[in-house]
Amino acid sequence: MYKTNPGYFLAFLGKISLVRTLELGDTMGMPFKKLLYYLTKLRNRIFFPLFTLYVLFAAYIALYIEPQTFDTYLTAIYWVLTTLATVGFGDYAPVTQQGQAFTIVLYITGIGLVSVFIGKMLKIVHVLDKLKVGGKMKYTGKNHIILIGWSDKSQLAIKEILKSDKSIDIVIIDELENAPMVEKQLYYVRGDATDEETLYQANLPEAKGVIIFADQITQDKYATKDPLLVDGKTLLIATAITSIEEKLNTPIHVTAEVVYQKHIRLFQRVKVDEFIPTQEMISHAAVRSLFSHGVTNMYSELMSSQYEEAMYEISKQKEWKTYRDAFKDLLNKGATLVADRGDLHINQKLDEPIPEDAQLFVICDKETLTKINPDYKPTR
Repeated sequence: MYKTNPGYFLAFLGKISLVRTLELGDTMGMPFKKLLYYLTKLRNRIFFPLFTLYVLFAAYIALYIEPQTFDTYLTAIYWVLTTLATVGFGDYAPVTQQGQAFTIVLYITGIGLVSVFIGKMLKIVHVLDKLKVGGKMKYTGKNHIILIGWSDKSQLAIKEILKSDKSIDIVIIDELENAPMVEKQLYYVRGDATDEETLYQANLPEAKGVIIFADQITQDKYATKDPLLVDGKTLLIATAITSIEEKLNTPIHVTAEVVYQKHIRLFQRVKVDEFIPTQEMISHAAVRSLFSHGVTNMYSELMSSQYEEAMYEISKQKEWKTYRDAFKDLLNKGATLVADRGDLHINQKLDEPIPEDAQLFVICDKETLTKINPDYKPTR
């Protein structure tokens, strides 16, 4: 006779149960796996609502058991949260046996939930930070500046923008794996700037303006073989922006870097408001500096915010009828009128009336600018 060990028998039954479960899963196939996957996702989605209900229900029970200790429902919620967080200030405590027994239950069931809650919150913060650094989050702010293309020039542009206005947000669009810089007001969107979805992710319709820099990689590797490749990509990006402008009927100020000046004519069918100086224009300025010493210094002072004197746009005043009126009034205030849009020949038509849509530019310091435009607020 063989003796049967009860432990072996139970283990044998357990194996049979496990095999039956696996066979059931194999029989059900994909629907069973999908059900498990759905339950896992559902657990993550309903955890926070269930945790909230748990706190509210526990507070209700505490108030029901000891109304003399917890005079209001808010007080009961406060006590439950301090108990679950193991803070225990001691300002409120159950005095009845029922209340003390409920507190023990609260300790056993609730502290584990709080740990899970804190862990999930930390995980969410980590995921959000990872999405932000990886450029996967949509920017939802307004009146920001979008820089398309990362290079040394865009890095210098960021520094110049922050010098001019420390409160403005900057959104970079590029295809780098992670954000190229970490700044408080700097945001990153990873994607192809010729794709409208990427532009919407940077909230293009609400932007103050866009600067398109020539693609640095294409410029370094392929510009010598085919100059059209560099400006061609810039043209495609400008076309995508123009398409959004036309769809939403929203004007967006676009400044583009065109490497070869002869390609500017190709941008006639897209809306590009201004062009960054091209290679030919920079070469021209370098040559002019040999014949007129100090030209490049003057250009740097006008274009950079690190100097006291700079070029600013001002609005037309009601009392100015002609350019002469504006010129004299501004001169008395310490500013010099130099241009209306791209027209630098103001001194040759002082007696002509100023059009209503004039875009006047002056050279002055920020203190003088605040006198001319009271709404202007200098950055600190």
